[in-house]
Amino acid sequence: MKDDARTSPFRDAGQDIAETRTVPASPQTRSPAYRLAFADADFLLREDLRPVRLQLELLKPELVMSERGIRSTVVLFGGSRVPPPERAAAARTPAQAALAPWYEEARRFAAAITERSLATYGAEWVVVTGGGPGVMEAGNRGAHEAGGISVGLNIVLPHEQAPNGYVTPDLCFNFHYFAIRKMHFLLRARAIAIFPGGFGTLDELFESLTLIQTRRMRRIPVLLFGAAFWRRTIDWEGLEAAGVIDPGDLDLVRFVETAEEAMAVLDAWEEPCPDSPAHG
Repeated sequence: MKDDARTSPFRDAGQDIAETRTVPASPQTRSPAYRLAFADADFLLREDLRPVRLQLELLKPELVMSERGIRSTVVLFGGSRVPPPERAAAARTPAQAALAPWYEEARRFAAAITERSLATYGAEWVVVTGGGPGVMEAGNRGAHEAGGISVGLNIVLPHEQAPNGYVTPDLCFNFHYFAIRKMHFLLRARAIAIFPGGFGTLDELFESLTLIQTRRMRRIPVLLFGAAFWRRTIDWEGLEAAGVIDPGDLDLVRFVETAEEAMAVLDAWEEPCPDSPAHG
């Protein structure tokens, strides 16, 4: 917690880091072995320290969001290559340009969610995205334009890794581990909104559905924006007909077309009983 340095009787670790910089230079003090372990980047990046790095990535966003008082979130997933309407003409293909309206719908939905969040002083209904371009940018943009905060969970990638300019700066996180990032998407989620996207969006969709189907997390609304896209991309009824999912599993998703329709689903949502099957 922030007050640890004032309440703990022990010496602050930051003081020791500062003091090691004033120690006279010698072969001993220049040796990597002399560095404080928690201030030694080379040591922390060793293969053996992966469990520690995993724990740090789990802890940092958790502590920051807890200190900000964020209790619940609404997660927006969707393609990084969905262009805003003003840039649709520069899209690589006509089909990609045709996705531009979903940017605007994500922006509208995030604004509506954020208006609800403002009534809780930013404690509930906080928009969370992957922090990048496309639908992610639209989500953070809608929250920003509504006057609220939003979270961006970025990840280091060979491309498209820079955070968009609408994420609340002190809630803009960066990850190395996909698995820990995925945990943070869902730890506080009270709803998931999924817009058209590619491999990453499909991964996030099916991971969320698998966790709900197997009751590894409670059932929450999973809103798929754009029924035509999702029915063309995934043969939902084919999965059921093949017997690889249960008939009730199709009830885990709701197809919506507009921000208003999505908000109506959230308003009508009733929490399932804790001991009832995840697929209702």
